[in-house]
Amino acid sequence: MPVPLFIAHRGASDAAPENTLAAFRMAWDEGADGIEGDFRLTADGKVVCIHDANTGRTAGKRHTVERCHWKTLAGLDVGSWKGKRFAGERIPLLEEVLETMPEEKRLFIEIKSGPKIIDPLVEALETQHADPERIVLMSFDSGIVSACRERMPAYQSHLIHSLKGVAKPEKAAAYAAEFKQCGAQGLQFDCKAHVSAKWLAALKCPLTSWTVNDVRAARKVIALGVNFITTNKPAELRARLGM
Repeated sequence: MPVPLFIAHRGASDAAPENTLAAFRMAWDEGADGIEGDFRLTADGKVVCIHDANTGRTAGKRHTVERCHWKTLAGLDVGSWKGKRFAGERIPLLEEVLETMPEEKRLFIEIKSGPKIIDPLVEALETQHADPERIVLMSFDSGIVSACRERMPAYQSHLIHSLKGVAKPEKAAAYAAEFKQCGAQGLQFDCKAHVSAKWLAALKCPLTSWTVNDVRAARKVIALGVNFITTNKPAELRARLGM
């Protein structure tokens, strides 16, 4: 059975503040094969790395990302909530995240904004001369996946899905149809989904499972044939699996 690659979910986010350069650099130091980050569009057209629609949880000050200019967001401390040693960590731009990447490593870009982010995303990737072989674009929104396929055909575009209720034939058929219709080239699914290896194999695409933080869950998704495991603990999980 092929050994999956380990992708650090929001960076090494168990130990470091999620979606910060500190978390991404820690992931690289821990030997992660890739990193995953969440990206949103600011009011002035910058693509920034943050999961939530507002900054309240990680910065302690509530600003709605898509209503804020980059200058405001850049002044926020999104590290202190995870510990004093991370004080001063800020929300990074996509360009800054790309600059952390060692050769041969991968970046999984989860798109959290609507269609308006597509053009700025294209511009940021082109400015950094990003290698399409090392970048995966992904979204829960099948419309965004379709838009990525159209505007950035050189890049892999994956659909993210919980696969809730997939054990029911009607749900399984609907999910497979959605996957095919949006033109997704890969599937990212919840590790808690009650899905069969046969159903996944029928999609004939790269598979990623999230968020896998313990050995039992990892062994389950490896048996399902996943190519990538997204985890908050890349070094620890790899070591516990002996991989």
